Amino acid sequence: MIDSAPHPPAPSPRPAAGSRIGFDRERYIAEQSRHIKRRREQIGGKLYLEMGGKLFDDHHASRVLPGFTPDNKIAMLHRLKDELEILVCLNAKDLERQKVRADLGITYEDDVLRLVDVFREHGFLVQNVAVTQLEKSNHVARAFIERLQRLGLTVARHSVIPGYPQDTARIVSAEGFGANEYTRTSRDLIVVTAPGPGSGKLATCLSQIYHDHERGIAAGYAKFETFPIWNLPLEHPVNLAYESATADLDDLNLIDPFHLAAYGEQVTSYNRDVEVFPLLRTLLERLTGASPYASPTDMGVNLAGECIVDDAVCREAARQEIIRRYYKALVHERINDEDDVVSQRIGMVMSKAGCTPSDRAVVDPALAVEARTGEPGAAIQLADGTLVTGKTSALLGCSAAMLLNALKRLAGLEDAVQLLSPASIEPIQTLKTQHLGSRNPRLHTDEVLIALSVSAANDGNARRALEQLRSLAGCDVHTTTILGTVDEDIFRSLGISVTSEPRFLRPALYHKR
Repeated sequence: MIDSAPHPPAPSPRPAAGSRIGFDRERYIAEQSRHIKRRREQIGGKLYLEMGGKLFDDHHASRVLPGFTPDNKIAMLHRLKDELEILVCLNAKDLERQKVRADLGITYEDDVLRLVDVFREHGFLVQNVAVTQLEKSNHVARAFIERLQRLGLTVARHSVIPGYPQDTARIVSAEGFGANEYTRTSRDLIVVTAPGPGSGKLATCLSQIYHDHERGIAAGYAKFETFPIWNLPLEHPVNLAYESATADLDDLNLIDPFHLAAYGEQVTSYNRDVEVFPLLRTLLERLTGASPYASPTDMGVNLAGECIVDDAVCREAARQEIIRRYYKALVHERINDEDDVVSQRIGMVMSKAGCTPSDRAVVDPALAVEARTGEPGAAIQLADGTLVTGKTSALLGCSAAMLLNALKRLAGLEDAVQLLSPASIEPIQTLKTQHLGSRNPRLHTDEVLIALSVSAANDGNARRALEQLRSLAGCDVHTTTILGTVDEDIFRSLGISVTSEPRFLRPALYHKR
């Protein structure tokens, strides 16, 4: 058995009472990098390390494990920087359907370019991209491959293999992995990552091992998947939050049956790893004579579970993430007129976690504003737990009003203080409705912030309020109508987690966002 779970050092001190830290970032960086080095020594030769989740900006992990920062994995890999290179995978099907990263609002195609730039800015070697599940009809994917090549990147084309992952005889042959293009690597630790799940990272690793073996190069595989966390219970909220995040892929957490059979120990895995494990084991046995792994869990090098320092904090953070995912699924289905398949799945996960939409503190206050005024409402929870609301008026949308109210509260200003006078708002409304063709005269969040910035030049109160913008990072917002893309982008840029009721402002068939 590969050493998948070394005994950790003594736990770090627990955070002070009242803090919201549940995860020890520094311990994680130190222990995780040491554990990867140890696995490399155990495997020998080249090691293809599949990195699940987001490598650079893992916002999901930072939300469900408070204390984990979005750059945690990069900080950990910096300790191995001179020994590794990065290989980026992308599924041709995601290119064809223009799949978007929900947390950033950009397509996977653009995210590949962004990731390469970010990795290089951090000093990592990244030259290779693999486009997986490529078919002759994938014209968008083939055009993107040509674009990548014009930009100087090396691209390997991996075709759909009939019978994958069950038909191991065909897969581990010249007609299977052998038909994929080979990526020539220059270092012995190859981190295989992607914009999101389902990108073909594992198949890429196995294909590379097959080709290396054909060339007489010793190579092995390990997996660094943050979620589900193998040594947390199956229905721990942190693991359930992962299930909600991948509900569109129909992923399910389950007990690793191979680990249970081999060691009599119940640990958490998920369906795709369990399904593909026989292929991995067969491949390694055929190429090297034996597999070092008796279970999918053995493949892993993840120590995230060992770095949780306050389980209660992480449980509550995970429940909040599940509710956010539920609302996002509802809104996505409403915008795209889709059946409620994904939201129903997340609703089941929410039931397992023992939470409801009302457990999101900003939901009921926003709904109460709407019930009282008959117009859309919004609510934000500040870092100290204070709830601030905003209502729709003739001058401002509810999100913009809420934003101004929150900034006043943070700046210590009285509610009666007028940060923007009607005289400063009316010219913007005139521009929107009479010259730019907008039907909605109310100011959006971006317009309010621009007006506030202009006022700050001569108004001390506006200046004090504007200085509090950075204090909004990490806050939660809920609105009773679906936000436009501009408002979504503003909240995302401010680091605010926002959810909405799945309703448009007006009943119509076409909605411009």
